[in-house]
Amino acid sequence: MFGFVGIFLTMAMVFGGYLLAGGKMGVITHALPFEMMMIMGAAIGSYLLSNDSHILKATPKGLIRAFKGPMWSAQDHQDVLCLMFQLLKIARENPVALEQHIENPRESTVFGAYPRLLADHNIVSLIADTLRSASLNYDDPYQVEEMLSRRIATLREEEMHLPHALQSVADALPALGIVAAVLGVIKTMSSIDQPPEVLGKMIGGALVGTFLGVFLAYGFVAPLANRLGGVIKQDLGFYDVIKSVLVAGLHQHATNLCVEVGRQTAPEHLRPSFDTLETALRDLKKAA
Repeated sequence: MFGFVGIFLTMAMVFGGYLLAGGKMGVITHALPFEMMMIMGAAIGSYLLSNDSHILKATPKGLIRAFKGPMWSAQDHQDVLCLMFQLLKIARENPVALEQHIENPRESTVFGAYPRLLADHNIVSLIADTLRSASLNYDDPYQVEEMLSRRIATLREEEMHLPHALQSVADALPALGIVAAVLGVIKTMSSIDQPPEVLGKMIGGALVGTFLGVFLAYGFVAPLANRLGGVIKQDLGFYDVIKSVLVAGLHQHATNLCVEVGRQTAPEHLRPSFDTLETALRDLKKAA
């Protein structure tokens, strides 16, 4: 919602200010199709040249993700803490029973109670692989913590490829605008015998290229890249919550304390309150 408001406000303030200052839209609208063709065509071409098919396929979804915002809500943070509580409790009370949950998460009644979490392959894999390693006596908390940190860092690096690619386009757009403007100047110089009013319109049209390159870069593409990077960063923080619970569990802390460590790791605006989480855990104990 705020993304579309931002686009509208940017357009309205820039062009509204131009018109209020006495500017004429005719010069811009006449040159706009040709300048846009040169600038955006070159930008898309360079984007195709500099990125592999994986990034290209992820671009439409990434742009939608930038507008939709972070994936995980406060309820999801509470759900993952409840899930971790149940799995740690089973691991300590009946390690054999844990095997069916981590080997076949899709058929697990514990995982199945949280369909949004179950639908995310990375979450299921992170939890199942770590608990499986612990059952195989790979349970050094410090080594596991380092392993999880590297795994999350690798995932973060992969996810950030798209924002970096979009930022590269934003960095290139002003220069591509200059290219379009130079071509416009070349066209103008070839018509130097024309009257001043004609040359003035041609020069104005050439400068539209410079304007578009800067406007698109700093008004749209760079903010989108920054927004997408922020969304990815917040979504990946969800994995840090899981990591903190798993590591606390390997330190043999009480199950409730492990979950509390995870709760404290969550961002403040998404962190479930202590009382709310305690109530949810109490309900799980009663249901069991």
